[in-house]
Amino acid sequence: MHIMEGFLPWYWCAFWFAVSLPFVLYGIYLLNRLVKEHRDALPLLAVSGAFVFVLSSLKMPSVTGSCSHPTGTGLSAIMFGPFLTSVLGMIVLLYQALLLAHGGLTTLGANIFSMAIAGPVVGYWIYRGGKAIGLNTFVTVFLAAALCDLFTYVVTSLQLALAFPAETGGILASFTAFAIIFAVTQIPLAIIEGVIIALIFKYIIQSRPDILIKLNVLSQDQVKKIRELSI
Repeated sequence: MHIMEGFLPWYWCAFWFAVSLPFVLYGIYLLNRLVKEHRDALPLLAVSGAFVFVLSSLKMPSVTGSCSHPTGTGLSAIMFGPFLTSVLGMIVLLYQALLLAHGGLTTLGANIFSMAIAGPVVGYWIYRGGKAIGLNTFVTVFLAAALCDLFTYVVTSLQLALAFPAETGGILASFTAFAIIFAVTQIPLAIIEGVIIALIFKYIIQSRPDILIKLNVLSQDQVKKIRELSI
């Protein structure tokens, strides 16, 4: 979903920078607090950032002025929340724009909002909602990760539609066209990403459940039940 350099009009670039900035600034505040209060979680945060970088670098070109790929942000959103994920996403997107020609600097705000803010917000609340109603943990993680990915592309479709409304049908027609094009590749990619993140989450539960408990991702009882079922 990396919208390419120079593709959006300048005023939409400025708008998405302005919308994304508060999320990133608050995310930086939370990052500083995490460093002070939960230093043992930093390796997991670093792994989450690397995961976002690797998956979001596997791009498949589309005809929309953007591209399709997994996002990887669902894992970070589940464990650290959407604000911290916005910081990880910003770092990844900036690096990709500067060194991989993937995305762009003028479109950085738009790409941050879709991949590092909007998608993670949805993924985070799906996970929290599933946890609250007692849904199976791995099903919840799968849904959170897959829908985090898909919603990223819904927002990207809206961003492109707002910038380039169709002559007939306007923004709605343009949004529908962009969304349908993305859906061809993105729905199967989102399903695959959901499965991968659920498996990684299972590994984290087996190896470092203490960090998940400290971060309030899972309770002690939930970890115990999951580990007993895995034996």
